[in-house]
Amino acid sequence: MKKTKKQPEIIEDVTITDAGAEGMSIAKPDEKVVFIPFGAPGDIVDLQVFRKKSNCFDGKILNIKKPSDKRVEPVCQHFGLCGGCKWQHLEYQWQLFYKQKQVKDNFDRIAKIEYPEISPILGCEKQFFYRNKLEYSFSNRKWLTDGAPAGTYTEEDCKGFGYHLPSLFDRVIDIEHCYLQADPSNDIRLFIKDFTMKHKLSYHNVRAHEGTMRNVVIRCNGKGEFMVIIVINEENDIVRNELIPALSAKFPQIVSLMLVINSKFNDMISDLPFECLKGEPYLIETMQSPRPGFDDLKFRVGPVSFFQTNVYQAERLYKAAFDLAGVKGDELMYDLYTGTGTIALYFSRFVKKVVGIEYVEEAIEDAKINGNFNNISNAEFHAGDMAKVLTDEFIAEHGRPDFIVTDPPRAGMADKVIEQLKKIKARKIVYVSCNPATQARDLQLLDELYSVRAVQPVDMFPHTQHVENVVLLELRVEC
Repeated sequence: MKKTKKQPEIIEDVTITDAGAEGMSIAKPDEKVVFIPFGAPGDIVDLQVFRKKSNCFDGKILNIKKPSDKRVEPVCQHFGLCGGCKWQHLEYQWQLFYKQKQVKDNFDRIAKIEYPEISPILGCEKQFFYRNKLEYSFSNRKWLTDGAPAGTYTEEDCKGFGYHLPSLFDRVIDIEHCYLQADPSNDIRLFIKDFTMKHKLSYHNVRAHEGTMRNVVIRCNGKGEFMVIIVINEENDIVRNELIPALSAKFPQIVSLMLVINSKFNDMISDLPFECLKGEPYLIETMQSPRPGFDDLKFRVGPVSFFQTNVYQAERLYKAAFDLAGVKGDELMYDLYTGTGTIALYFSRFVKKVVGIEYVEEAIEDAKINGNFNNISNAEFHAGDMAKVLTDEFIAEHGRPDFIVTDPPRAGMADKVIEQLKKIKARKIVYVSCNPATQARDLQLLDELYSVRAVQPVDMFPHTQHVENVVLLELRVEC
């Protein structure tokens, strides 16, 4: 006998009570814990509940019977589809409230250690147009939203240029206007789309691995200068001899224009040659010194350089770390997971010496270039796996640090790194994190020797659930 498919459960008049991880809201009807996208705490809704995960459920709002007073109208026409800006429907002050609450919840639930009152989160003045890097993809299978019957679309109708649909690697949402990057970013993207459509250039088919147009990366700096990187699957005379000159003539703001040919089965381009067809193969970004009277830092940002995507808030993040460190001027500082050396160089003029360590060799090369670019001679950088580089021998050679700044990836620090930090016993550790959950786990492991003295959240990405957090750890007196 054929099994009857179980129908999703529908629960009416449910109050959403909280905002949770991954941008989800939370409701607890009938003692269930249900995670719901695009809800706002205080909404009264009808829910469809499905996909049981241990003791939790996923849900979908069918109807908002009474909207929360925390809810606002999203400004973006693509809200709810592209996967970004998941909290755009929440008033900004409430976004900040729930980000700060996220830090506290992780500390209470995971770290379970003593900590002082959390300082008020540093909000972002620029809630839109704050990103300095965006990447768009071409696809011959865009997500169709106009409701026309299947089979009525032409090949041209199905071409899209925008962001990948969440969890669908071969589909993109055709973006009309994005609120993440300053003008003329949208106009540049639309110009490229109109040109490629007019000239009938083929868009990438991920499954068949064919089609000329693959990706476009748009970077900008605080001066309003732009870098555009066009990625194609194969050499194309129209792209090289017509699109690129037309783009350059139309937008004088583009001071760096590059072409990359990527015929691989993945979109990674960091290992491929970049052909610079206009300007220099980098932008210059500036960052204000943490103390008055000193020149701004300048960074050369190349096509694949890692640089904080919100430089306005990066200054506040680094300033918070600098202030918590209580720099005096005679210290030896270690910067773990230094990336391209931004934190190390930010501190360098106010300490005796900085030693930066980073896994990615290309990032270390960028760090050295930027050190020379700023005439900084007291910062040295080393490439390699953190757990293998930060050894007793390394400490003996380079000196025991007075304080350490660590800014690991979302996964946090490896156990071996934490054990080495316990052996080093630096007087202070400033822990910068983009993931309060793994940070809380690491703080619990360090609690034996270190006490938390200050906690400072920073909002780097308005309208998302992400929050950065800076923690000051001090070595316990008895150690």
